[in-house]
Parts: sequence; C-alpha cells; structure tokens
Amino acid sequence: MHSRLPTLSRPTTAARGRARRALACAAVLATSVTALFTAGALHPTPARAATPAPAPATAAPAQVTAAVLDLDGAGRRPAVFGDDTPYDTASIIKVDILASVLLQAQDAGRDLTAEEQALAEKMIEHSDNASATTLWQRIGEAPGLEAANQRLGLTSTEGGAGRLWGLTRTTASDQIRLLLAVFDDGASKGGSTALNESSRGRLKTLMSRIATEQSWGVSAAGDSGWALKNGWLQRSATQLWDINSIGEVTAHGHRYLVAVLSNGNASMRDGISLVERTARSAVASA
Repeated sequence: MHSRLPTLSRPTTAARGRARRALACAAVLATSVTALFTAGALHPTPARAATPAPAPATAAPAQVTAAVLDLDGAGRRPAVFGDDTPYDTASIIKVDILASVLLQAQDAGRDLTAEEQALAEKMIEHSDNASATTLWQRIGEAPGLEAANQRLGLTSTEGGAGRLWGLTRTTASDQIRLLLAVFDDGASKGGSTALNESSRGRLKTLMSRIATEQSWGVSAAGDSGWALKNGWLQRSATQLWDINSIGEVTAHGHRYLVAVLSNGNASMRDGISLVERTARSAVASA
C-alpha cells in the first residue's frame, strides 16, 4: 500500500515579492557594514597610551652662607662667603640665650643659680630643648634676647615669636659678633665687652664639651681644638633641613671664629656635609 505524497502549493505573487525585498535589504545592509569597516567607523578604538606622569621638579639647591674672622690676624671684619641674608637659627640660638642669662645675672650682681647652671649645661652640651625653653622664658623671650643683643653688639638678629626660640632669625656676620663677645678676650677685634671674664669662660667651657654625636660642623675646619654649638631643624612644610654651626676653631696655629648657616637641605646628613665643606673652604680662604 503506497502513501500519497502531499501536494506542494506554489508561492503566491505577494510572497515572492516579499522575499525579493528581503534579499535586497540584506544585500544593502551587508554592503553598508563592509563600507563602515573599510572606513574605520566600526574599528575598535585602540587603547590610548598612558600619559607619563610629569617628572618631579628638580629641588632647588640648598642655600649656605659662611662668615670667618681670624682672631690672630690683622683684620677686624669677618670675611663673608655667600649672601649674608637672615636664616632661622634652630639650636645655635642657645648660645645667645645663655649669654642673655649671664648678662642678667651680672646685672643682678650674682652668679648663676644651681638650677640655671644645670639648665645651661643640658642646653649647650646636649642641646636640650626643654632647658632652652625654660631659660628663654627666664630672660623674657624675644624682647629680653634683643635687649641683651644690643649690648652684645648684634644688629641683625630678631627673636622668634612666643616660645619659638628656634625660629629666631640671624645672619652669619651677626653670629660672628656674638662669638666675638664670647671669645675675643679684651675685645681686640672690636667685640662687645658686656660679658665679664667669668661669663665668657663659662660659655667657652660648655661649648668645648659638646656631646660627641653633636660635635660635627665647624669643628671640621680645625686641626687642634674647637668650641661650638650646632643647630638642626626639619621644616614640616617642605621636609627640608636647616643645618647651622657656629664656634671657634684652631687651624694652622690661628684661632678662627666661624659661622655657617644653611637651609633647604634634602637631609640632615646632606646639610652636615655642606656645612663642613663650607667651613673648611671658608677657613682656608680667610
């Protein structure tokens, strides 16, 4: 028994028209897509190369000024190397603070008390800040310092505001004037005679007993003796360092007063190196 095959119906005229239109549309679409890829409109956008970060600005070089006076030479004015502009003192101001304490004690006709002597030793020999703050307040802060400095012959030193004794501003040449008041026995170089022999002796002794780890600085310029005070301060805004050193050194048989002030140092080590190189060069050239 055979089954009968189904009769296939022929497409109508309308159906044939729709098919032709669909084929035509497909052809147009294919042509358009090909053209777009050829023109690049549908190409994937290549990844943009990362813009390199700008190179950090080169840090400005540190600034340094030195002043030197040969106590055994003929001159009465210090040789200054660099711009004699004001710098923040950091802890070198502690010499000036003690000189002011000693002047006030002299005026009162007395010696330092045991407490004052202990504070002075810690402040100078170990650069103790708490001791400096106590004595700074004892002298009357900046007004007291500046009154003493008029008698000590300083002309370009301005005390820090309030308790900020470390932000006192001074110049290298003014620090030589302070050192003259301490080390120029008899004021042969025109230094102040405000401090008496006992007061000068106390300052010189303490400055010659600086703690070993703090004995860097102008001592690098000497070959047979020194008395000094250093200062160092890292600035919170820039993280750069102020590095300063003042004192008396003996080199080649002559006594020299030396002050080296610097700021903008990248590190404490860099600042110490700069100060010591500058001190050696300045003494050699004085």
